[in-house]
Amino acid sequence: MVSEETRTTTSMPMSTSIRSSAGPESEAGGTAPRAWLTRLVVVGIVLAALNLRPAISSFGALLEEVRDGIGMSGTLAGVLTSLPSFCFALFGVMAPRLARRFGVGAVVCGGMVAIAAGLAIRPYTGTTAGFLAASALALMGIAVSNVLMPVVVKRWFPDRVGSMTGLYSMALSLGTGVAAAVTVPMTEALGGSWQAGLTVWAVLAAVAVVPWIPLVRERGPGGDQREALHARGTSATGRRAGALRITRSRTAWALAVFFGLQATAAYVSMGWLAQIFRDAGVPAGTAGLLLAVTMAMGVPLAFVIPRVATRLPHQGPIVIALGVCGLLGYAGLWLAPVGGAWVWAVLLGTANCSFPLALTMVGMRARTGAGVAQLSAFAQSTGYLISIPGPLLVGVLYQHSGGWGLPLALMAGLMLPQIVVGVLAGRDRTVEDEAEAAR
Repeated sequence: MVSEETRTTTSMPMSTSIRSSAGPESEAGGTAPRAWLTRLVVVGIVLAALNLRPAISSFGALLEEVRDGIGMSGTLAGVLTSLPSFCFALFGVMAPRLARRFGVGAVVCGGMVAIAAGLAIRPYTGTTAGFLAASALALMGIAVSNVLMPVVVKRWFPDRVGSMTGLYSMALSLGTGVAAAVTVPMTEALGGSWQAGLTVWAVLAAVAVVPWIPLVRERGPGGDQREALHARGTSATGRRAGALRITRSRTAWALAVFFGLQATAAYVSMGWLAQIFRDAGVPAGTAGLLLAVTMAMGVPLAFVIPRVATRLPHQGPIVIALGVCGLLGYAGLWLAPVGGAWVWAVLLGTANCSFPLALTMVGMRARTGAGVAQLSAFAQSTGYLISIPGPLLVGVLYQHSGGWGLPLALMAGLMLPQIVVGVLAGRDRTVEDEAEAAR
């Protein structure tokens, strides 16, 4: 399959390609691109991506302290590590509808506000229920932004889907890794208060609100005229091509299951990996650094993998390579958790780069912006719904077996179907074609 970037660029006149990359044209000038607005979108994407995981990885680094501080059992800790998947499934499906009503920029801006508020409140609630509720508020903001980031990329940068998805994924991985690495030392520098260590991340989320404020009313290249045409097309075919259309696509289902299984692995890593190392005898600070290494592997790879994926006719080989890294990482954690700790952290971090690959395939498996929005919502919401039991089951198995053997065997076992459905999702086809063929 020819990459989407190549298809778009070669099928457009040079002037059109430049305009689509530079952003919407000004209404007064007609052909004068508002380059500053496009730069603002890039800044907004990067800052939003930086805030899509610290709420989770910072909690994972201080899991033991939070459990002691609010009297949380291992099973309840498993509930907390499953909460992201639940919230992403519940709130992510609402994102396209909210975006149609209020605009993508307004919803992402509101998402950043929700993240900042939730992170500022949750350390001081004093109870597990309050901690859960405030975490859910932050995760709601993350959920809608998760779904809409591929839409923002497709709308503003249709000829650079791979590179912009890579930039977004790289920033997301950077935020995840930095939060995992510095939360413990930052907590110590703030007097040892885990509440203060978690609250700091609300500041980063507040900063991310700023670039999205001018974008609240922006609809992307083409402005209101394109949105009006888009809305008319949606209303004309909405009943025929709504959610049922997506569910008729085998590729959409394969992508949703792939998304769910990779999310399971990612949230088990973010929620439990530091604790696995600590239980094996690794000091807390070093365990946090190992988690950071796992998360930080996505910084370079999340930029490279989408660019490579858009140039391949089939993304199956990348899926297989990442899956093998995951299998080796889980086996190593079981056999020699301390002796090869850094190697296992690198391998699991590489395996977790299935996330940017999944995002890239969302952009490649649909032809239109509307298709990407619908596929993104379906794949992410269904996928996160599938991933809900994973972290919770890991916590239950750990508490009742008294060790990490069974949880690690579970994670290694789930890697096999992840490879299979990932290969199916990577085939050269689009959900629109499959849905039409199934009618």
